[in-house]
Amino acid sequence: MQKLSGFVPIIGAPNAGKSTLLNAVLGQKLSIVTAKPQTTRNKITGIYTKDNVQIVFVDTPGILDPKYKLQQFMSREIESSIIESDIIILVVDIKKYDRESFGKLYGKYSKEYKGHKLFCVLNKIDLIRKEDILSVIKDLSDNFKIDEIIPVSAVKGFNVDELLKTIIKYLPENEFYFESEVLTAQPEKFFVSEIIRQNVLRQYKDEIPFSVYIDIEEFKERENGKDFIRAAVMVERETQRAIIIGEGGLKIKKLGEYSRRSIEDFLGRPVYLELFVKVRKDWKNDDDFLKRNFNKFGSSVT
Repeated sequence: MQKLSGFVPIIGAPNAGKSTLLNAVLGQKLSIVTAKPQTTRNKITGIYTKDNVQIVFVDTPGILDPKYKLQQFMSREIESSIIESDIIILVVDIKKYDRESFGKLYGKYSKEYKGHKLFCVLNKIDLIRKEDILSVIKDLSDNFKIDEIIPVSAVKGFNVDELLKTIIKYLPENEFYFESEVLTAQPEKFFVSEIIRQNVLRQYKDEIPFSVYIDIEEFKERENGKDFIRAAVMVERETQRAIIIGEGGLKIKKLGEYSRRSIEDFLGRPVYLELFVKVRKDWKNDDDFLKRNFNKFGSSVT
């Protein structure tokens, strides 16, 4: 049987449900999901393989107008994913749909869409009425050049199978890019840093802004004993450092305990996690820092 394979980036506005959709397709949590916008920073590869089909999904940062160098890097992650794609999935939060705002989102990469199939995935359909869904589908069909429009509820897994079937119809004949058992192109170290960052965003909520970075300084796998992980929670100001640590170190202790359990669930083995906090002023605009740290996981900052 001829093999089918291709690259499928998932793009869209912040909090449209891109990461939730990737997790639903794979049946496993690879991309971190929080209520904060701009949670995804790097391209995250999730590989779906079944029978003669392999789909290399790429979860991307939310589409935005960059205000600092980290966001410029995030925008380039989206552009490079589109250029390398066979099919593009544009995810829309259907609750927030209006033609004007969608037009801006659609137009952001309209030049890059050329030569690629474009799907519009209408997410969160469990939260609105059926007649409203049909109205949005008609409006998109009448006003935009889109190859397929697919309504889903990523959080409930509704219609995800239909999305997969539709993608497969458009896949080119190709050999697989990865071995069948491979789920992602990122190393374990990357996902450990993402798990800790997710827990920071969830635990501290509005106390700590978007400007937090997790640096895995040491990751040792041990045959006879727990894996050792030493990680720095990097912030931009001393006041943020104090918030992360908390009175008597109670908050960072809680963060460490919860993160350790999450990491063990993900890796399927016991770990010893050592957390501490570093301050690096304005790291989001530091070219050398961004190039050095984001290149570690296969992303490029130029």
